[in-house]
Amino acid sequence: MLEPLVDILIEDPRWEEIDLPALAEHAARAVLADRGLDPEDFEISLLGCDDARIAVLNADFRGKASPTNVLSWPSDERAAEDDGGEPDLPEPFASGIPEGLGDIAIAYETCVREAGDQGKALRDHVLHLLVHGTLHLLGFDHIREGDAALMEEIEVRVLDRMGILNPYGE
Repeated sequence: MLEPLVDILIEDPRWEEIDLPALAEHAARAVLADRGLDPEDFEISLLGCDDARIAVLNADFRGKASPTNVLSWPSDERAAEDDGGEPDLPEPFASGIPEGLGDIAIAYETCVREAGDQGKALRDHVLHLLVHGTLHLLGFDHIREGDAALMEEIEVRVLDRMGILNPYGE
C-alpha cells in the first residue's frame, strides 16, 4: 500500500461525510502527476476545519477577518519570476524522507455554500479547491494575469482528467 501523500487533521466531523482524506489524496496525487512529480517523495498537511477556524487563520495570515474556502502555506518560495512562467518545482530529498510541500486549510461551511450557489456537487467543488491549494504549494498563483492563466489551465486539465467539468464555465 502506498504511503499517504496528505497528512490530514479533521477538526470538523462533517468532512467525514464526503471522505475528505480520499478526496485530498486524489487531488494532490493528480496535481503532482500532472507536474511530473512522484507523490512518494512529498508530503502535504491538510486541515479540514469550519468557517470560524478558517476566519481566524485568514485574519492571522492575510489580515482578512472573514471565512474563505481554502488557504495554503507553501513550505518554500517557488513562484516564477516572470508573469506566466513555470515555478521552480521542488526536488525530493536525497534521503528518501518525503519533503513537506506545505499546509492547506479548507472550510466546510464556505465550501457547501459555494457549491450550492454554483450548482456544483460538493465533492467536485472540494476537489477543485484541493487542486487549487496544491498548486499554490508548488508555487503557482493567480495575482498576475499570466500566472492566473497558467494556474487556471492546469486546474482545468487536472480536473478534466478526474471527470470534473471546467469550474470556470468556459
